[in-house]
Amino acid sequence: MFDKILIANRGEIALRVIRACREMGIKSVAVHSTADADAMHVRMADESVCIGPPSGAQSYLSIPAIISACEITGAQAVHPGYGFLSENANFVQIIEDHGLTFIGPSAADIRTMGDKITAKDTAQKLGIPVVPGSEGGVPDVESARKAAADMGYPVIIKATAGGGGRGMKVATSAADIDVAFSTARSEAKAAFGNDEVYMEKYLQKPRHIEVQVFGDGKGNGVHLAERDCSLQRRHQKVFEEAPGPCITPEERARIGKICADAVGAMSYSGAGTVEFLYEDGEFYFIEMNTRLQVEHPVTEAIFGVDLVREQIRVAAGMPLSFTQDDLVINGHSIEVRINAEKLPNFSPCPGKITAYHAPGGLGVRMDSALYDGYSIPPYYDSLIGKLIVHGRDRPEALARLSRALGELIADGIDTTVPLFHALLAEPDVQSGDYGIHWLERWLEENLGG
Repeated sequence: MFDKILIANRGEIALRVIRACREMGIKSVAVHSTADADAMHVRMADESVCIGPPSGAQSYLSIPAIISACEITGAQAVHPGYGFLSENANFVQIIEDHGLTFIGPSAADIRTMGDKITAKDTAQKLGIPVVPGSEGGVPDVESARKAAADMGYPVIIKATAGGGGRGMKVATSAADIDVAFSTARSEAKAAFGNDEVYMEKYLQKPRHIEVQVFGDGKGNGVHLAERDCSLQRRHQKVFEEAPGPCITPEERARIGKICADAVGAMSYSGAGTVEFLYEDGEFYFIEMNTRLQVEHPVTEAIFGVDLVREQIRVAAGMPLSFTQDDLVINGHSIEVRINAEKLPNFSPCPGKITAYHAPGGLGVRMDSALYDGYSIPPYYDSLIGKLIVHGRDRPEALARLSRALGELIADGIDTTVPLFHALLAEPDVQSGDYGIHWLERWLEENLGG
């Protein structure tokens, strides 16, 4: 087992890893920009190293600075958290070249699943169902027209190197295809430096279902059921729950086994998530995230496992501490992402926290790096906390979420808490009857966009 782990991240996820390290008796090293010198993850770690100025590109994304921090502190392994360098295959290779251990999958697996076209081809070969779409990239508008005609409208055009909803455009008819194709390519070029796009059939009312998987790197894989992340704004998740309210036990067992077998066949190491669009009882692969997800706590809640602990164990060459038969769902869990944003425009709202109180009580978990007097810097993502609740069933979890939201205090800034109060009053949310487009329509009708 490792003696010391460096966490190449910040905020609540850095705290999450530090806590797991502390329970395992492992020393932790925090890295930070000058803007994060007083951040909670810096205060809680056993050691800390400043790795650059406020800009993420010059600090948390600086591979030389992170490697130097490892050498200075004697850290043996690096946990990437999520975001930043967590899915950067070059970073993984450099870590390994310096005799360090990356707590996550191999560089090869990250490369394979990081490119949307290669990932889809790999998924098909592994027996994972995929959305009907183009064979590889679509090089020009003539090819786009032909592919759309073959699969039938509506279609969606996506950047092969995409993420976060950028470089994605929908064409509902042949009249839309030229503009959608050119716009998607130009957005992809601007955002990712790569204008290659591909096309898929656009589903009408799908849900976003993702299966949590874990591999031991030795040919064995398990699944930890699914999460429903259908409530999204601009392709960004805001409300996640496990298990999915629309998934039957038979569907869960079927898709779970497919995903577990796939990660086993890949000799995949560590945590991963296989993401699907789900409609009319069918699952369609969209991507695989080769890292820990923001919403991993809802899976931890219903199974009573520590996914970060398992990541560390597997990276150290140890076996998983559970088998597939050990994983039995207990109750229902929901997470809401609380951002420092001002409604109705969701504009970032950094500032000083004048009072902070985290909700508590049975079945309530608050993952946050806030504290009284903390100044939220304007340089990073606006996520400031994740409120997670667990109940015996979905109605109890919803009631517990409503109560916990009412207890949360984060004075001095605007947050998205009012959004969740409003959503919990909606019959569709109460019943779980919604798809990935539901929230966008609701926001347009209730908040003007």
